[in-house]
Amino acid sequence: MTMYKELQPADLYRIRMPYPFSNYDRQLLTLLYQPMIGSDAISLYLTLWADGEMRSEDSTHYTLMNTLGKPVKAIFESRIQLEAIGLLKTFRKDGENRSFIYELCPPLDPKTFFADPLLSMFLFSKIGESSYRRVRDRFVIQTPLATGYTEVSRTFTDIFQPVHAKSGYPADEKELESRTDGEYEMEQDFDFALLRQGLSEQLVPKRVLTPAIRHFIVKLSFLYGFGPLEMQKVVLLAIEDDYRIDEEGLRKAASDYYKMTVTTTAPKLEPVKKAEPKTQQPDAQQGPVNKEDELIAYLESASPLQVLRDIADGKEPLPADVQLANQLVTQHGMEPAVVNVLLQYVLLRTDMKLTKAYVEKIASHWLRKNVTTAKQAMEFARIEHTQYMKWKNESGAAPKKAASSGRKPIREEKLPEWFNKKDEVETPGQGASSEQLEQEKQKLLAKLALKKRKGD
Repeated sequence: MTMYKELQPADLYRIRMPYPFSNYDRQLLTLLYQPMIGSDAISLYLTLWADGEMRSEDSTHYTLMNTLGKPVKAIFESRIQLEAIGLLKTFRKDGENRSFIYELCPPLDPKTFFADPLLSMFLFSKIGESSYRRVRDRFVIQTPLATGYTEVSRTFTDIFQPVHAKSGYPADEKELESRTDGEYEMEQDFDFALLRQGLSEQLVPKRVLTPAIRHFIVKLSFLYGFGPLEMQKVVLLAIEDDYRIDEEGLRKAASDYYKMTVTTTAPKLEPVKKAEPKTQQPDAQQGPVNKEDELIAYLESASPLQVLRDIADGKEPLPADVQLANQLVTQHGMEPAVVNVLLQYVLLRTDMKLTKAYVEKIASHWLRKNVTTAKQAMEFARIEHTQYMKWKNESGAAPKKAASSGRKPIREEKLPEWFNKKDEVETPGQGASSEQLEQEKQKLLAKLALKKRKGD
């Protein structure tokens, strides 16, 4: 969708505020949110705040452009930053005169903000440890309870039970999980069924995985890049002797497990950079987009964890494979797109076996050659293929000799679909192998096309 379709200067807008905000909210915006999303986004928020307190009638976006001295594109970019961080909700009404409603959301209170693993880590990565501790101590006043007291407060679900209006039965678990708690929303799928498969009822009773704890597990999974298998270990580390689990214990367990298995450097959150939409779309006469370009776009945008899942037809990869991929990115500084090409090449060349020594040897070569893009990695795999096959045989990945006949077993290795370019000349005796390679290519391209259709 182009910028012109998203927002135009003549579009109308109206502001909604749930209640009057205070000067304390302004301090939170300035010291907690501004380092994360920048001064332009906070300036837009403050302008909408002031405008909402003074009037309630519709205005055009020309008003905002004149007040802020910014083009409509900059206002749109600031708006989506506010939406992403949970400070703004936008509602649009299409018609002859398109209009928007901007509902301002107050900043989270300091206790909730610093208890949130994503927001607190985002702020930490932006301002550093000393500034983070200083601003946290300013807003969060630590007042320990007197000794001997433990909290026995009941929760809402301990006393009340939601009931369907028509059927009279309690709401099912999926309905409860779909409700939000008023914070920012996350698009994150998490397989809780797989998580529970590795957690026995004796060690982790089902009752301790409350909706709040499950929501927190999803956040930690997103922050650290953990799948259900890794989060099983985090939950086991966090469970108390009295079969209780809380957010603080989960946070510490996830941090400790990340340090043990990935790296001691804390993860960072960065805004997603999306390419600018093209002003002209290719028409039917120009023909379809090159399939290799589509594959490169997939490898550049997907995470190594997602590539491992796709290669395994959606199955969850082994923790050792995920750890190896994470180490290449976090400890050795390889670009995720380059790691994706490496994973594809090695898995298809070694009958879906991810041999650590073989992977690290190729990775070391690419690091020395300063390979930083998926396209460069694919070219190196083609050029250095003979050398890499020698390394594969040296690492013990080659098939063993047949004991009875003394002849080497004939085995045709698979190749990634990008390995052979269409303009390459087929050498004599290569027909049967090329046919299998073409079949493999079509499978991967079909999988990519299906994934693309789902994304659309």
